[in-house]
Amino acid sequence: MDILLKTLKGEIRTLKNLMKKKKVNLLLFYNTYCMGCTGRAIPFAYELTKDFPEVNLIVIHTNFGNQTFSENEILDIFTTKTSPFNIYIDPNAETYNHFQCEGTPHWIVLDQELQIFRSIFGSQNQAQQRLWYALESLKN
Repeated sequence: MDILLKTLKGEIRTLKNLMKKKKVNLLLFYNTYCMGCTGRAIPFAYELTKDFPEVNLIVIHTNFGNQTFSENEILDIFTTKTSPFNIYIDPNAETYNHFQCEGTPHWIVLDQELQIFRSIFGSQNQAQQRLWYALESLKN
């Protein structure tokens, strides 16, 4: 998976280098214009980092169409104007399309061998519960 992502500072990263084998990897695809993303999914991702500190969280801001967002626009959703985790930009939705996401927010849980374990669309309680149980079931 040599899909290219960008840091908020514009540095290039590959998804392959961000993922960690022998760890559970959780990918969150979101977009700043998505109210469910900014109001529920991002805060839930933060909660998950506390409940599952062993999980490798990769937060991906997906740009759709001709969208572009500055670092300030992306960080503006946080009251502190900083993020508690790294955010990567998927400039042309290539990563989003690779994982066949249904919309934003979309969560992809990869097991310790980097195989897709769950693909969960949404930010409502049922999606959050399904995600939490998926992570709980993969704990060592």
